[in-house]
Amino acid sequence: MGEVVKQVKELKKNAEEASKGFLIPMDSNEVKVEATEEGDGSSMSYRATVCCEYPPDLLSDLRQTFDGLQLQLVSAQVSTLGDRVKNEVVYTCYCKGDMMSSVEACQVLARNLHQSLSSLLTSHPIHNRRLRCLQTSAVSCYN
Repeated sequence: MGEVVKQVKELKKNAEEASKGFLIPMDSNEVKVEATEEGDGSSMSYRATVCCEYPPDLLSDLRQTFDGLQLQLVSAQVSTLGDRVKNEVVYTCYCKGDMMSSVEACQVLARNLHQSLSSLLTSHPIHNRRLRCLQTSAVSCYN
């Protein structure tokens, strides 16, 4: 039995590695907000990712979250697999005035977005089972 569990874990790890770079929902819930390499001196780009089981009102809740934070959306992608969904949104944070304070303001906005998305997931009863928060270089997890 232990060997079977070991093989299943190895297969899961291989599947996760093979799917990197693709928008494929995994079997664990995930909220991630990270800075991207894109952007010029006057703006910073961020990628927000939410992966979870798919409740009917998720897309409208995501839209309300992004609208509430007044984010400048660049692109959005949605992928489903069975009852799982993965949403990826790229947004831009514009730097105004002092670059250091603008970078800090963008990082605060990223943390607020992460916290809002995490709260959104935990507010849906279907998601209370598993929420894995990934810590990135740009945003610390608050769960």
